[in-house]
Amino acid sequence: MIKVGQKAPDFEVPAYYNGDFASVKLSEYLGKWVVLCFYPGDFTFVCATEVSAIAEKYKEFEKLGIQVLPMSTDSMFVHKMWVDHELSKMNSSGTIPFPMLSDAGGKVGELYGVYDEGPGVDVRGRFLIDPDGVVQGFEVLAPPVGRNVLETLRQIQAFQLVRESKGTQATPSGWKPGKDTLKPGADLVGKVWEAWSVDKAFN
Repeated sequence: MIKVGQKAPDFEVPAYYNGDFASVKLSEYLGKWVVLCFYPGDFTFVCATEVSAIAEKYKEFEKLGIQVLPMSTDSMFVHKMWVDHELSKMNSSGTIPFPMLSDAGGKVGELYGVYDEGPGVDVRGRFLIDPDGVVQGFEVLAPPVGRNVLETLRQIQAFQLVRESKGTQATPSGWKPGKDTLKPGADLVGKVWEAWSVDKAFN
């Protein structure tokens, strides 16, 4: 099973991208943050809302140096049909500006522990991978519940801040850019209440 702090398993798979078919290798994105999003299937309901929500906010991902890689067991041909006939109509850009990856047979899903052999699909799993190719976080949800694209952006921004600070700062619950951070150390032990209160998570 995947664990936080481990290298993300590399893979190379076919994809549909920018109106053409391509090949995508995870290790080609070393040096960038990667959000690897497995989802159950094209032309399904929750998945369409997730992919289109990412497309709508993709400029924000790009500004943060993040590459988004959605993946399902559907072929790149089905990806093309889905993009052309549905996803392109669900966001203001009229397109999907990132590769749509094909995990034929669920082989990559197996590596990441998200392939469900029963229905033969990858379940809803999201992996946050840092520029060194190390998994910093992951989340797996049941198919009926969609993920929040804004929370994905927030978490990456938090990981970026911690990385840039070389571990001298930590982000409390609900942290957003511009908000206070915590500075771990002996002086903070037993005194977190002085630096942070629960209402800050919601304001």
